Amino acid sequence: MSNTRQYILPFTLATLLHVALVAVLAAGFAFPVQNKPITPLAVKATLVLDDASAPPPVPVEVEEPESEPEPEPIPEPPPDDEQARIQAEEEKRREDARIEQERLSRIEEAKREAERKAEEERQRIAAEEAKKKAEEEARQKREEEARRKREEEERLEEARRQAEIEREREIQRQREENERRRRELENEARQREIDAEARRLDVIASGALQAYVFAINQKITRNWIKPASAGPGLECTVQVRQLPGGEVVSVNVRRCNGDAAVVRSVEAAVRKASPLPDPPDPSIFEQNLTIIFKPEQ
Repeated sequence: MSNTRQYILPFTLATLLHVALVAVLAAGFAFPVQNKPITPLAVKATLVLDDASAPPPVPVEVEEPESEPEPEPIPEPPPDDEQARIQAEEEKRREDARIEQERLSRIEEAKREAERKAEEERQRIAAEEAKKKAEEEARQKREEEARRKREEEERLEEARRQAEIEREREIQRQREENERRRRELENEARQREIDAEARRLDVIASGALQAYVFAINQKITRNWIKPASAGPGLECTVQVRQLPGGEVVSVNVRRCNGDAAVVRSVEAAVRKASPLPDPPDPSIFEQNLTIIFKPEQ
């Protein structure tokens, strides 16, 4: 646009100069110089006669008549060379006018071309500015989106971190609660064991355990079939596993001073005695019993 402005002033001045020149030439041809009318002058003449005897001539003064306006003289046609000159000048004027018109047309065309290029340049600059603006807006939008995404990620990360801290705190509280509950249960179980052991000792001290063992031995003895190989002084140590209610689930003779037939008879007697008698107090119930079997007592 600045280049176009530099050309406008010279173009304008040149155009005005040529227009003035053309106007002057046209005025010269439109108003040709007219020939002034010839005014007759006063003439003094002497009449001379050929006859020598005649008296000398008397000078006669002819007065100039009053000039009257004469009609506009009709210009005579110029001679051929003048006509040719005028025609040549006319043709030259026309040629100069044509050349000037062509020059003015070229100037106008150049002006229009310059304006077109200036408009194209303006549009190009406007398009580039619009493109830059769009790119800048897109960049700002991407940066804003990235910033929002980053802030959202930071917020989520902070929320996750807080949740993790809270979860660890909850786990710690639950662990402490479980530990406290475990200690309470252990204390309660220990206390129950202590109380049960105390009751069992009280029961044992009262002779109830001896009575329970004696009742078991009596029932086993009643179900024992003495084999022929059983000698006097028979004594067998028997491991018995029972369920609550006295049901025998296993029998194992550890030591016995009898032969195999005696051992088998003792095992059979224990199984036949199932279910074993209930203890007088539940505190002295034992799932695994060690019984000393002495049938001759």
